[in-house]
Amino acid sequence: MSTPKISVCIATYNGEKYIKEQLESIIHQLDEDDEIIISDDGSNDKTIQIIENFKDTRIKIFNHSPNRKTKYKFDLTTRNIENALSKAQGDFIFLADQDDIWIKNKVEKIIPFFEKYSLILHDCTIINDSKKVLHESYFKLNKSRTGVVNNLIKNSYLGCCMAFRKSILKKSIPFPTSPIPHDIWIGLIAELKENVFFCNEKLIQYRRHENNLSSSSSKSNNSIYFKLKYRFFILKNLIKKLFI
Repeated sequence: MSTPKISVCIATYNGEKYIKEQLESIIHQLDEDDEIIISDDGSNDKTIQIIENFKDTRIKIFNHSPNRKTKYKFDLTTRNIENALSKAQGDFIFLADQDDIWIKNKVEKIIPFFEKYSLILHDCTIINDSKKVLHESYFKLNKSRTGVVNNLIKNSYLGCCMAFRKSILKKSIPFPTSPIPHDIWIGLIAELKENVFFCNEKLIQYRRHENNLSSSSSKSNNSIYFKLKYRFFILKNLIKKLFI
């Protein structure tokens, strides 16, 4: 049996400061028939130039035209990563952020879990811009746990720590037109349609920037109205998926 092809999907936007180190941490873990799909949201720095300098045919760059008028910042990332996912050809899909760092042998450690599970979420160490460790475990900080109800109350799914089968991808896209973050959407689809596994190994260094240090474990400043509306969007779209 041949080794399954892997697609690593990355959404980029003005990531020149970090993208080289991230790609270096990923590319040495891939085989010749694997691929890195990059969807770029119109970067105006050197992001694309840095990526092209790798001169690696496994790296495929696609342009994405964002809707900057959206009310929700996370929706820009969601649409950008959706564009990358729509191009993925691999049997197993790994999500990655442009500014994190993969731990050596991440792929090797994740692949065996696919014998039993369709989606794997692994733990990570949280670092700042200068790589100082802020939290040793995202799972502990966030009190992450499986379960549809649990994740409707408080999301555990972090895209850059997720890997899943192509079957989950097919059931997840196109994403709902409602503003729902891609990671919780894919995670809940996997919980409803197939199965998930939370791996306690910390397999990336997850970078939180100075202007974005409020972790998902912190109390949100969003209004009660937004929180209710957001969960309504998720429930409505999940119910639709149950009958497809």
